[in-house]
Parts: sequence; C-alpha cells; structure tokens
Amino acid sequence: MKKLNKMILLSTFSAVVLASQSAFATITPVGLWKTIDEDTNQAKSYVRITQTNGVLSGKVETILDPTKQNDICSKCDDELKDQPILGMTIITDVKAQEDGVWGDGEILDPTNGKTYTLQLTVQDEGEKLEVRGYIGFFFRNQYWLKVE
Repeated sequence: MKKLNKMILLSTFSAVVLASQSAFATITPVGLWKTIDEDTNQAKSYVRITQTNGVLSGKVETILDPTKQNDICSKCDDELKDQPILGMTIITDVKAQEDGVWGDGEILDPTNGKTYTLQLTVQDEGEKLEVRGYIGFFFRNQYWLKVE
C-alpha cells in the first residue's frame, strides 16, 4: 500500500510539474501590445507581434496620437526612409532563447531612425513585455502592455 501511495504521489507531482512547465513555455510575445514611451510614460502605439516558423516580427498597427497618423520615418537611412510609420515592420528576426526570453533580432525606432539589437522578456504572466534595445554596451528599456 505504501508503494502504491508513493507511486500515486510521484505521478501526481510529475503531472503538476509537467503541466506548469508547459503552461510557462507557451507564454510568448505574440499578440497586440500597447507601447509606452519610456520618457513620458504615455501610450504611443499598438504593435502586433506575430510568429512565422519560430521567428517573431512586429508591425505598427495603430498610432494613438491623431496628429501623428501620417508620420513617416524621415530619419531612416535605408529602404524605410520616408515610408509611413503606420504599418511599418519595426521588429525583425527575433528568436526564442529561453522560456520567456526572445532575442537575436532587431527593433527600429522610427522616431530617430536607429536600429537596435533586441531582447524581449515576457513578464507578469504574459501581461507585460520588457523591450530592451542595444547598441554596443548601451541599452534602453521600454515596457509594453498586453492588449490581446
């Protein structure tokens, strides 16, 4: 009987551990996010992050300031120069690194035209996203909030 109880306890424990690992592993940055300006703490836009073949990309879906609906990337220096920011893909080539952390891609800041190496970290059970952009040793963080 003790042996049976041990087996039941071990099986239950294993099932709980596996279920919790599976639930944690499914939290990704995929979805619609409200971007928050790190200087003003104001919401700026909605960015939709999608995944194709294990690689993430993100596109500006909505610009919240009505006066900036027609803004273009005037400071970009590549094929995005003078292109509309609304609808622009600003996150590219991001891949999973470990549970809740994605990186090795890039993010474009269309307000200054700079491209940063990107790391995304899912926080608060998928409700918050730390967006860290690097240039060399320097980085800046933003925290985006899950919309859907």
